[in-house]
Amino acid sequence: MKAIVIGAGIGGMCTAIGLKRFGIETEVFEAVKEIKPVGAAISIWPNGVKCLNFLGMKEPLRRLGGPMQSMAYKDFQAGNTLTQFSLEPLVADSGERPYPVARAELQAMLLDTYGREKVQFGKRVARVEQDDSGVTAYFEDGSEAHGDLLIACDGTHSVVRKYVLGRSVERRYAGYVNWNGLVEIDESIAPSRQWTTFVGEGKRVSLMPVANHRFYFFFDVPLPAGLAEDRSTIRDDLTRYFQGWAAPVQKLIGQINPETTNRVEIHDIDPFPELVKGRVALLGDAAHSTTPDIGQGGCAAMEDAVVLATILQTNSLGIEDALLRYQAKRADRVRDLVLKARKRCDITHGKEKNITQQWYEDLKSETGERIIHGMCDTIQGGPLA
Repeated sequence: MKAIVIGAGIGGMCTAIGLKRFGIETEVFEAVKEIKPVGAAISIWPNGVKCLNFLGMKEPLRRLGGPMQSMAYKDFQAGNTLTQFSLEPLVADSGERPYPVARAELQAMLLDTYGREKVQFGKRVARVEQDDSGVTAYFEDGSEAHGDLLIACDGTHSVVRKYVLGRSVERRYAGYVNWNGLVEIDESIAPSRQWTTFVGEGKRVSLMPVANHRFYFFFDVPLPAGLAEDRSTIRDDLTRYFQGWAAPVQKLIGQINPETTNRVEIHDIDPFPELVKGRVALLGDAAHSTTPDIGQGGCAAMEDAVVLATILQTNSLGIEDALLRYQAKRADRVRDLVLKARKRCDITHGKEKNITQQWYEDLKSETGERIIHGMCDTIQGGPLA
């Protein structure tokens, strides 16, 4: 069996590693000549961590992950703690720790695990065709590749998705802009082993520890899409949007490097049930593009890869049957993750101001039990729970 994998991001590389683990031949094609991840870091929750463990990256991941031991919400103006609690109950329930990691370092780990030299870069897929003998991918440079199946991990702007669905789907603007990057840990801004989030006005400022004494930070602001803002205006923009916020937020704004800070307009795609067509399957953002509000986008792609590889290894009724089983196991799960993230997005970013204000009030009496329960419910829906 030979699989063509389109895309060398998180989903594509986890898929290729998983298939290789089971002795399935793979060819990986990536559109760009050099991968530059969108976003500075990613939180890998225990469901994703277990997938990477399964794929043989247990120890490398621990070297990249930050020591995130607790979680706290703080008032945007006064900076006082609304709630603070340990993440140990989450670890005990799930059997693993969460690991925030720098995206570029995660990407390098995945490429090195598979074999960086085996990935064919600069291969942008133009179309795919299939028949009873297999699948052919045609690339914009005029080349082509043939395999028994094709896994489309070509992201939120997937070319292959239209082929699978028979229709185009539009990305939906979630209503807010996210700025993110990495800074050296400064305990006067936030504790070094804590996920700290300042909330107010439908906005948030968050910091998570990653390896090598760094914070992953992000700022969220509800804004119209398409504003004329870029890296040249980042510090002024954030200073304006967070005027009057607590001193640690102001200090963070002063410490960021605009040249390495990303500005992203956040989108998702309405969930759809069709993840496969014959010998072609969608995986990762191509199959379920989500907002980052519950931190499950990358984890869901890791789950997809483990489920797909396992089914292909254990199923004996043919490729098309195996892919339909993959779809049956993943469609409801990823729909739920997209919609759960969308709901969380709306509450966090003030879509209905009274609901967001009530959330702020509820945080003052939050023991952590309710938040941990919600996170564990999401985590335990994974394939390796």
